[in-house]
Amino acid sequence: MNPLYYLAAIPVFCLLVIVHEFGHFIVAKLAGIRVDEFAIGFPPRLISFRRGETLYSINLLPIGGFVRMPGENGETTDEAGNYDPRSFASKSAGRRAAVLLAGVTMNLILAAVLFTAYEAAGQPDYPPVIGSVIAGSPAAHAGLKTGDTILSINGVSVKGYTDITSQITQAALNAPTNAKTFDLVLVVQPKGTHTTETLTIATPVQADPKKGRLGVGPDTNVLVVHHIPIWQAPIRGVQDIGIVTAETYQGIQEVIRGAIAPKNAVTGPVGIVNYIGGSASEIPSIGISPILFLTALLSLNLAIFNLLPIPGLDGGRLLFILIEVLRRGKRVSPEREGLVHLIGLATLLFLVLLVTINDIGNFGH
Repeated sequence: MNPLYYLAAIPVFCLLVIVHEFGHFIVAKLAGIRVDEFAIGFPPRLISFRRGETLYSINLLPIGGFVRMPGENGETTDEAGNYDPRSFASKSAGRRAAVLLAGVTMNLILAAVLFTAYEAAGQPDYPPVIGSVIAGSPAAHAGLKTGDTILSINGVSVKGYTDITSQITQAALNAPTNAKTFDLVLVVQPKGTHTTETLTIATPVQADPKKGRLGVGPDTNVLVVHHIPIWQAPIRGVQDIGIVTAETYQGIQEVIRGAIAPKNAVTGPVGIVNYIGGSASEIPSIGISPILFLTALLSLNLAIFNLLPIPGLDGGRLLFILIEVLRRGKRVSPEREGLVHLIGLATLLFLVLLVTINDIGNFGH
């Protein structure tokens, strides 16, 4: 793959960050909060300019962005000890919550728009034909061969190769707790025939990083694009949000159950660049649908991740507002809240470093 395709990650990252932080920015302005800085990336600072009271900056570390407001950790006074009516902390709990939720809301809106564009552009898929069989895999032991067509899995008909992967994943999730394998019942039409045969294949619950579960690959020489009426695209786009959210939850279940190793389930900035580069490389052959879907997926995951009650994230700050409401307006001290968020951010950066080391080892694959 041409390394230039990896540059597609720059506009994708910028779009995700700008949209998220713009949500915080515009709602903070509407709430009467002073915004000191609107930043893409984290320091050290590369480029900056000031317009009015806000500094706009592009920073070196491309792992997010931030909108810096006075009083984010609960301080209602400035450096001189004077009350600051335009600080974040001086506003009501409702206004502060609205500012924090605005970034997530913008990412959800972006995801809906991109999923809609993805549906309107058409969904490329490979036919349900086996293009490769990995030696030693369950498929090879069952006698599946290149060119065979899979007609159904566990009684559910398949129309494209995507249906095959989703049905296998669903069957793994439905496997009994602590089970090592589960049965896949395949109805197959052997290559060059008009007959069908039914195969029951014992398939491992935990996917092999190199073989997958069944051990087959698609026939990439044939591509089918499924189109829908344009008026259905917005409806399908919103439905995609629910589907992807459910699949994300299922993925977490798989990690907890041990069906997927944690190192294979978590991807950092370097891994995302790898995926974006791969999607961009497919544009000449199958169009923009893959990168539209991936960008929408990243936007949705960014929204979900930021809602987690982890210190330093929007969800962590919302948790402190909830604690304040439950305590009838009594706030956690600014010093304590600031320390908690600092520890949370440091922990996240350390985890990102660990994930990045793993991603570098898999880069280009």
